[in-house]
Amino acid sequence: MKYPFMTMPDETEITHSSIYKEDDCEKIKVYIERPVDGGFINATCILPDYVWQNNGFSENEIKEFQDIIEKGSHVIYKFAKQGGFGNAANF
Repeated sequence: MKYPFMTMPDETEITHSSIYKEDDCEKIKVYIERPVDGGFINATCILPDYVWQNNGFSENEIKEFQDIIEKGSHVIYKFAKQGGFGNAANF
């Protein structure tokens, strides 16, 4: 399941997965996607280790996205545990 987190002014969307277990560690995939002519560019950041899979963003953009994710990771984890922003807002 993907949950919305943020839409940036340039229409870049940041979404995240539910929490999943891997090697006894709680992980979340954070997806970043931007529309471009003819499709999308995207990247995935896997928390908590900040492992990046990138398909089209510049190194500087990835650094900016990592900063956003690092500053918001506590919120992303909260939303992922509660089924996304919509469900977290109902508590």
